[in-house]
Order: sequence, then C-alpha cells, then structure tokens
Amino acid sequence: MSTRAATALSRPFTLGSAKLPNRIVMAPMTRQHSPDGIPGEDVAAYYARRAAAGTGLIITEGTTVDHKSAGFHDAIPRFHGEAPLAGWGRVVDAVHAQGGAIMPQLWHVGIQRPAGAPPFPDAPSLGPSGIALDGTPGAGGTMTSADIDDVIGAFAEAAREAERIGFDGVELHGAHGYLIDQFLWERTNRRTDAYGGDLASRTTFAADLVAAIREKVAPDFPVVLRFSQWKGEHYEVRLAENPKELEAVLTPLAEAGVDAFHASGRRYWQPEFPDTGSDLNIAGWTKKLTGKPVITVGSVGLDDAFQKASINGAEAAVESIDRLLDRLERDEFDLVAVGRALLADPQWADKVLTGRLSELVPFNRDAVQSLY
Repeated sequence: MSTRAATALSRPFTLGSAKLPNRIVMAPMTRQHSPDGIPGEDVAAYYARRAAAGTGLIITEGTTVDHKSAGFHDAIPRFHGEAPLAGWGRVVDAVHAQGGAIMPQLWHVGIQRPAGAPPFPDAPSLGPSGIALDGTPGAGGTMTSADIDDVIGAFAEAAREAERIGFDGVELHGAHGYLIDQFLWERTNRRTDAYGGDLASRTTFAADLVAAIREKVAPDFPVVLRFSQWKGEHYEVRLAENPKELEAVLTPLAEAGVDAFHASGRRYWQPEFPDTGSDLNIAGWTKKLTGKPVITVGSVGLDDAFQKASINGAEAAVESIDRLLDRLERDEFDLVAVGRALLADPQWADKVLTGRLSELVPFNRDAVQSLY
C-alpha cells in the first residue's frame, strides 16, 4: 500500500497560480491559540511543522474578516488589522520555507455567534433571517442590505490582503452552518429580497461575495469554497436532496469565480445520493456536476467520524486509506484534506508517503495537546 499511496498522493497539482507539491491538504481546524486575534510564532511553527513533513497545502483554521459580528472568541485569529496581518505574514514565510503552500480560511460565524461573545461583546449576532440552526426565530438580528454589503466588502478586502501578504489562495468558509451556509440553507434563510427565495436565489449572497473577491485579486489567484450538507451539530440535515439540487447550488458559485470546491463530508467513503445507484461521495458529485477541482474530506485515516466531542476528549484509531486511494485513482476528486489525523500527528503525510504506517498516531485529546 505504501507504493500505491505514494503514487496516488505524491502527484503535484496546479490550482491557478498555486503550485502544490502533492495531493495532501491540511483541513482547517479551529484552535483558539491566537491571543487578541494575533497569530504568533507558535502558530507559524505549528503550520510549518506539517509543511516540513510533506503536507502539500495548508488551509488555516478559520480566521475572521473585518466585521465585528464575525467571531466569538478573542483567541481566534483575525484577518484584519496591522498586528494580525503581520503575524499571518510570518506564518506564510514559515510554511513557504518548508516547501508548502498555504491559504487562509476566511470566516464569519453569522447567527452562531453567542450574545456578548468577545472580541466585540457589543456586536450583535446576525444572520440572513435571524433564525438559529435549529429553526428558532429571533436568535439574532436579520441582516440589512447595508450589513450584507459590509460583510461582502470585508471578505473581498481580506482576500486582497491575503494575496498581498503572499498566501497561495483563499478558502471561504461556506460550510457547517456559518454565515455563507446560512444564506444557502432554507431553514435559516427566509428572506423575500434578492438574497432569499428558491435554492438558486439563495446562492446570491455567496455568488456576490465571490464576484467581489474576484474583482480584488489577480485572475489566477485561487478562490476555494468549502461547503457541506451538515450544519454545526445537525449532522443529518441536507442542503441538497439530490444531484439536481446540488447542481443548482454549485453552478452559480462556479460561474461567479470559485476555482475549486472543498466538499465537507463526515465520512469520505459514504455515498452521497445512494438512491441514484452511484457510490460517489459529496466531493465526487461536486466534480461531476461542476468540472471544477475538488477537495474531499471526512475522517481520512481514522475509524470514527467527526462529532461534537471529537476534539474534546474523543478517540479515533488509525484506519487504512485503501478506500480513499480507490476513489482518488478513479479521479473522483483531486485533493485530500486530512483533519484530526494530521492534528494529532504532524508527520502524517511523510509517514503515509514513505510507508511508515505502523508509526501513525491515533487521535486522542492527549495527542492533540502534546503535538500542537
């Protein structure tokens, strides 16, 4: 299997101006290790350690755009302001020095922001319709047209800064029930203006956001969009019930300028629409429907799916990636994002590519704390 893994995963990949040395991606994982929103030298070392061990593309933890309602913790990194951006510049330099590529994940949590949360406790919680992920109305404010313009502008400016600093692209967090996803999802978007309505109309916010970014960055600067069926702790809900609905979501986003999709599933081996008779996962369907490059993700290298307790105490054993290689060799997707396995084991890429599978580290809380 080691030779097979090396053959499949070590192939370079070009995404716009980004030249990736292989197909292994570090998935974004929130850490809350940036006091006052500033990524320090420890953050640079954390990412560089994984690049040095062969991870081809780093996608950073979610980093908040310049809108006071974007975040919910004062140790989540920001992507605005002189000190945070200088810190991110040092992160970029550290990763590039180790031969890796890196993209920030740009983030706005939307209605998931608890009232009074730092770093701006007076900022309101905002969403497309003020509706929580469980359908509860009045969970926060409904975004006005001015709010929408401000948030779109904040994302576009963050992308411009990312290119200026030297990042290799940007990823937009449009998954897991955060703001972009809240506009896409019927339960949380009940608007009657241009940003609400049927499935295609609910893509307008995300499409406008992507188009605004494209105006701020070079034509070949990669813009990746992460999306998901599941939301927050609501693991069984779905954005699209069938391939036609998924195509209605993704096509306007691709046309607006998304260069690649990061299709977030909890189990990469799970068929997304089994009623069709196809075993394609959500990433495979995304590539089939859009023709765009796609990143797959979901319990790669582990035997248990992500859940609420996955970071805070749960354990997951090392699992074979044979099924992953089967799909990658069929070109169902192009890149493979590794989350918890790479969080626990910074050497994961090198061990897999060189056949040292017996040395892989299982995921558990102690491993996470000791190997950050």
